[in-house]
Amino acid sequence: MRKIKKHVLLFTVGALGYGIIEILWRGYTHPTMLLAGGISFVAFAYIGRLFFDTPLLAKSALAAITVTAVELFFGVIFNIVFDMKVWDYSDLPFNFLGQICLLFTGVWGLLGFLFVPFAAAIDRILD
Repeated sequence: MRKIKKHVLLFTVGALGYGIIEILWRGYTHPTMLLAGGISFVAFAYIGRLFFDTPLLAKSALAAITVTAVELFFGVIFNIVFDMKVWDYSDLPFNFLGQICLLFTGVWGLLGFLFVPFAAAIDRILD
């Protein structure tokens, strides 16, 4: 039960954090992005735990890849399959299907320098 509570807390922090980042960045968010943020933040905690001795640069790169994969998965489902038009990166260079792009992978890599240690700290505190 303790592990479930820890994951729920990590998920909630990630969901709220992702939503706040989106609101600050583009002025609004979507409920599906809260789900993506929660999943990503739980993954950040695992990155921090599993790669404890790995340099932060590598952990941040892994965080960027993780969020990009989550965004691709969500983008294909919600934007392409269900045509919800949550976001569209088609006008940005180096995009894939308009769902992910190199620019935002880089942004998540930079944010990983903050969020991976933060998620790992929460994970350790709640152990």
